[in-house]
Amino acid sequence: MRAGRSPPAGPDPIPAGARQTIRRLKAELAAAQLRIEELTATAERDFLLDIFNRRGFARELHRSIAFIKRYDATGALVVLDVDRLKPINDMFGHAAGDEVLKAVARVLSEEVRSSDVIGRLGGDEFGVLLWHLSETDARVKAAALEEAIDNLSFTFADQAVRAGASAGVALLDKRVNPVRALEEADRAMYIRKAQRRHEIRP
Repeated sequence: MRAGRSPPAGPDPIPAGARQTIRRLKAELAAAQLRIEELTATAERDFLLDIFNRRGFARELHRSIAFIKRYDATGALVVLDVDRLKPINDMFGHAAGDEVLKAVARVLSEEVRSSDVIGRLGGDEFGVLLWHLSETDARVKAAALEEAIDNLSFTFADQAVRAGASAGVALLDKRVNPVRALEEADRAMYIRKAQRRHEIRP
């Protein structure tokens, strides 16, 4: 053998047909993985509002609390209940109620930061995860969300209609867990809803 020359290559241990099969299987596996990811994302979105549903929001809440505990960060959970949605559904139909829900989701998306998270917890209830806010600032923000939703106006069957929302806040820190946070925010929301029944609103 002459110096500088590589020895002749031996026969390919993998037949050409097997290589094609391997490439095809890799492509099929990649496509299947992509499909799984798409289905998972779809399963965590609210079809009507295109925001997180309860399942997706719960995952984000677990992730947020884990981050808060690890890095000693702060945050808040706001639970909002849309006022007067049932009478709107009863009087004008569920299409009208859907329009109200879409408007509420749009307002929430506009009012919070891109780093915050919104979701529909079910029916007329929404959740908002607010990052890096003190409890005082979170309550101020919750009041601002209430006001923004209160200012929404609709016309159904030639009648002017308003909805509104009641918000409850739970502080997220290293001592809290997802279940407790939801319970605290939900309880605060119902207290707030009772207070608003005695407020004069348009």
